Amino acid sequence: MKNQDNQFFRLDAIKEKNATYNVIYGERSNGKSYAVLEEILTRYCKYGENGAIIRRWAEDFKGKRGNSIFAPLVHNNLVYNLTGGTWEGVYYYSGRWYLCKEDENGKIIKQEDPFCYAFALTDAEHDKSTSYPKVTTILFDEFLSRQAYVPDEFVLFMNTLSTIIRYRDDVKIYMLGNTVNQYCPYFNEMGLKHVKQQKKGTIDVYTYGDSELTVAVQYADSPAKKKKSDKYFAFDNPKLKMITSGAWEIALYPHCPVKYKPKDIKFTFFIKFEDELLQCEVIMFDKYNFLFIHRKTTELKNTKKDLIYDTNYNPLHNYGRKITNPVNKIQDKISWYFAADKVFYQDNLVGEVVRNYVNWSKTDRLL
Repeated sequence: MKNQDNQFFRLDAIKEKNATYNVIYGERSNGKSYAVLEEILTRYCKYGENGAIIRRWAEDFKGKRGNSIFAPLVHNNLVYNLTGGTWEGVYYYSGRWYLCKEDENGKIIKQEDPFCYAFALTDAEHDKSTSYPKVTTILFDEFLSRQAYVPDEFVLFMNTLSTIIRYRDDVKIYMLGNTVNQYCPYFNEMGLKHVKQQKKGTIDVYTYGDSELTVAVQYADSPAKKKKSDKYFAFDNPKLKMITSGAWEIALYPHCPVKYKPKDIKFTFFIKFEDELLQCEVIMFDKYNFLFIHRKTTELKNTKKDLIYDTNYNPLHNYGRKITNPVNKIQDKISWYFAADKVFYQDNLVGEVVRNYVNWSKTDRLL
């Protein structure tokens, strides 16, 4: 079976931590999802326990997407082996997965009760009236996104878990993601403060005061043996390292095009996003007119006068939240620099911070 090969990810190390939440991130196609799907299927066949799969969008389960989720396990004869040949495949219908087989006429015969349920965060309100007392393993796949998150996504996730778990304490939650974005609402909301510094191949365990809650966070190591498919992604492009090595995906951003002097700075404002503080400078001299953004390494001095963009609410007149929602002429001008592609960055990491902040500003979703 796929995850028994040391080329692919296994759950053994993180299961030893016996944590309530198990956050696992790493390179794409290293077997993370397969390992948890195997856990769901195995626990059902051995103990009659159900699983639940959570995705961000309802579209993630429609048509062939829902049908294909357990296909690799079926391909590896896992269903057949775990059921002693009683069942051979998996049938998906209306947000539920069933064990199935074909009769002599090729007709699909499915088990009466499902072994796994689908939940979309965008449909969270529609699932509250149903109970799921046998679900003991929950998989939230692709919780990391490089695009957009659902508004108040963490709360929707908590509500979905509440719908499934109710008053029980026997459920394990697996949150899986590819290393596409270090800025994520879940890291912030769950207090996972060391993700950016975490070394590949390690597991950090977070505890929360006197509660019994624990969160294990694993930065999955790359396999010792490269995947055969890596040859297709060997181009000299740093964005592809996420696929082949599990490095965080970081885009390339334009750096400061020319040297400038302090007198060339015509206006300065600041951006506070998560634990980042950025200084933004409007540069104008000769034929040049651009916005340069770099890290601010000292504390803000004029917090009652300087223009400060902050995702938190602040009643002071000089504070704003969304840079893409200008409310005066100065903020209009700032928006123009972004629209005209006249923004330059200290380095690519600063570019990533700004990209996530602008995405949040456009959608009111904390990235």
